[in-house]
Amino acid sequence: MCGVTRMNKLRNGCIRGSLKVAPVTEKLEGNRLSWYGHVKRRDETHVTKRVLNLHVDGWRGIGRPKKRWIDCVRTDKKEKEVSDSVTDDRTEWKKKTCCTDSK
Repeated sequence: MCGVTRMNKLRNGCIRGSLKVAPVTEKLEGNRLSWYGHVKRRDETHVTKRVLNLHVDGWRGIGRPKKRWIDCVRTDKKEKEVSDSVTDDRTEWKKKTCCTDSK
């Protein structure tokens, strides 16, 4: 795309900086939080909202617990410093959680 090959031995950060593209992890965080806000604004009777509010207390097995989607959302919210109260205002939620490519 920009004429750089692996033979040039440039780091990904340098290439992303020259192309002004955000890292994939930040894009994933933004998309996760975008979907979470969308579901939180849904009607209480909608199936996605009911599943999100479903709390199943059960045995998760021995060893390190599997990472769940909601665990990722909680860490993303903590990193972006947003709370659930902001989800009602769509424009404010998008401002605080969206990841833009111009870095």
